[in-house]
Amino acid sequence: MKIHEYQAKDVFAEFGIPVTAGRVAFTPEEAETVAKELGKPVVIKAQVHIGGRGKAGGVKLAANPAEAKEKASQILGMNIKGFPVQKVLVAEQVDIRDEYYCGITVDRDERMLVLILSAAGGIDIEQVAAETPEKISKVHIDPLVGLWPNQIRRAIFESGVDVLKMAEISDIIGKLYNAFLAKDCSLLEINPLVVTKDGRVLALDAKMVTDDNGLFRNKELLKFREIGADLDEIEAFAQENHVTYVHMPPEMRGPVGIAGNGAGLVMTTLDVVARAGLKPNDFCDIGGGGNVEHTVKCIETVLKDPAVKGFFLNVFGGITRCDVVAQALLDVQDVFPKGFPVVVRLTGTNEDKAKEILEGSRYTFVPTMKEGAEKIVELINGLEASA
Repeated sequence: MKIHEYQAKDVFAEFGIPVTAGRVAFTPEEAETVAKELGKPVVIKAQVHIGGRGKAGGVKLAANPAEAKEKASQILGMNIKGFPVQKVLVAEQVDIRDEYYCGITVDRDERMLVLILSAAGGIDIEQVAAETPEKISKVHIDPLVGLWPNQIRRAIFESGVDVLKMAEISDIIGKLYNAFLAKDCSLLEINPLVVTKDGRVLALDAKMVTDDNGLFRNKELLKFREIGADLDEIEAFAQENHVTYVHMPPEMRGPVGIAGNGAGLVMTTLDVVARAGLKPNDFCDIGGGGNVEHTVKCIETVLKDPAVKGFFLNVFGGITRCDVVAQALLDVQDVFPKGFPVVVRLTGTNEDKAKEILEGSRYTFVPTMKEGAEKIVELINGLEASA
């Protein structure tokens, strides 16, 4: 789950990481009020879950409250890369001497966390990595032993940041690491981490992405979840019902809804359906050993997008019992509109029982995944041709 900059800064403050003063505003008038409270020049920053806000005009400086109101009115309502701006952060301006990048994320190849530090802050770290990789210091963190002070010092010396600020930067990195672990993050980033002209070291921006699987330990973060910003309504429904669901990005969505058991089988099903000629719209993994109620909820979730014109269920029963899935299909048959194509492949544990349960049903049965993919594509195309 992604959270906004102003929310991540609250987390930073909780862990003692120094941030600039400010708060969120939803209207130009609120932005003016916050600027008055701060009593100094401010920066107005769009709060959307996308990078490149500055280049898109979503970050503006204001010298006084009246300007803050004017600049906020320019930013609120903008659309930045498909994300509407509904709120802005109004924060104090600071005189910047140096800008650095500091972040912790997961290096899946190395199976470790990695601390990334660079003197080239304020721009995309990916661009720095591509054009000047020598400006980036990466220190891998063994999860069994944690982050050691000597590793932080090494990162500081290798990155080119001001070593005279080692004490402050080391302290911030240590706190960033503590926050990363405590909040079950997959990414925690300060860009830029700045040294001001009066010598302070501050987190000027904040980016935080948490692992959804850890949210049960950090329920206070759930209040930051926003339908329309981080999840769409169907994804939120899936999460509330503990359904493993993926809604394809809008530009990639086709008319086929897919469900299966096991990530590997489901991903393969997506590929085979695409190869047969139509794009998947969404999919869910019903998992192993699920009961009828959970399977019903999975199917209902996939069907929630009206753009889904046909449904392909591909189950290879192992721990998952085919008779359980069949009973779920029987329970949801009234959910499918009349004439809506449903193709089912059920093979494996209790396959015979499943066939007995679904005998005489309206579903189209296939023996293999390939045939199922081709059949759902054929049926959807036929439906559209006759419309």
